[in-house]
Amino acid sequence: MKPEIDCPHRGWRRLHQATHTALLFCGTLALSAMAGEAFPNLPPAAEVARILADAPALRAAIASREAEEANRTRLEAGTYEWNVRAGGQQRRAYPSGQPNERYTEWSAALERPLRLPGKAGVDAEIGAAGVALADTAVGDARHELSRLLLKSWFDWLRESAARSQWQAQVALLDRQTQAVRRRQQLGDASRLEAIQAEAALAQAQAQLAQAGSREQSAAATLRQRFPGLTLDAPGRLAEPPALEGNAALWIDAVLAHSHELGLAEKERQRAGLQADRARRDRLPDPTVGIAWSRERAGEENIVGAYISIPLPGSARSAAADAAGAQHNAAQFREAATRQRIAGEAAALFQAAQAALPAWQAARSAAARLGESADLAARAYQLGEGSLPELLAARRLANDAELAARTQQLDTLELRYRLLLDTHRLWDMD
Repeated sequence: MKPEIDCPHRGWRRLHQATHTALLFCGTLALSAMAGEAFPNLPPAAEVARILADAPALRAAIASREAEEANRTRLEAGTYEWNVRAGGQQRRAYPSGQPNERYTEWSAALERPLRLPGKAGVDAEIGAAGVALADTAVGDARHELSRLLLKSWFDWLRESAARSQWQAQVALLDRQTQAVRRRQQLGDASRLEAIQAEAALAQAQAQLAQAGSREQSAAATLRQRFPGLTLDAPGRLAEPPALEGNAALWIDAVLAHSHELGLAEKERQRAGLQADRARRDRLPDPTVGIAWSRERAGEENIVGAYISIPLPGSARSAAADAAGAQHNAAQFREAATRQRIAGEAAALFQAAQAALPAWQAARSAAARLGESADLAARAYQLGEGSLPELLAARRLANDAELAARTQQLDTLELRYRLLLDTHRLWDMD
């Protein structure tokens, strides 16, 4: 069999197909956002935007951007300012055979350093790069706050779901205990069975108290971190849908929208401009000026011009070398950041993709164990089963239902986290 030769036309066709697929995926993301895709079990986007706008971390990033705006103005103006020099002196002359002579003299000069051609443009670019970096930092602060809000929200949802499940279990065991007590009064149940039922109820009540405490703690944390957020526990958990697209498309989308990677890119760009500026500073800027002086009490008046040029030394070369090394370091940091974010995105996609069948299996197990508990209850009512078997079946069914709810919330959170990192969820930019 002859080996296949990859000709240029085939390579261009593959590149075109890959580009077309990526564009279709990005178009799907945009259309979903434009269509106002519903995100159940989450706070409204308008409320999230309002709360994040008041967050101190975001306000700090915005203030830093204002500082970069002022820094850009400073760089564009430069530190090349006019300088005035003035001085006075007393001249004494002792001509031979004549009386001593005394003169009051003064001198003045007006001078200013000049930026050599090309330096002003680089300074303006450095200032603009700083503002662009601050803009990205604002977006990164908003995105990190959104991540924290999403995590804290689902922490509270999990504790709320656990409290709700234990509440249902307590109600079920309470009815079971009352039924056992009635059977005991009628002589159909022993004292031991009543004690076992009461013990199971007490254990469930203890679990309910702990779940309620954890829910209150999660709610308090959420309210302190994001004041004004409305905490309404959902009546029904949404079913997580399957993810669209493959891992490569999601990773590319995460990289394209990553503020952290954007910060690394803009740091590299600014470091490159600063290295260019340091290389240009190897040639010092001259200082030009005009001088006036009055000597011998006005008998001599002098007007002149001068230029002053520093002689460059090894410090300027060392500063340029250091700036170049910083640029190289920024390039490597950008590459490392890209690798890390791509790895995190791949792991997040795989976790979100694997969570769906795990939740479906947990849901199926909970349904089966629930049916088993119902059959055990029916058998106990008919006198064909024992109370310990029924209580064990109830406990297994409760644990399975609790695990299924937790897995369902985990699946939703992973999906929303992936949507958040690709700017399909709460995109405030």
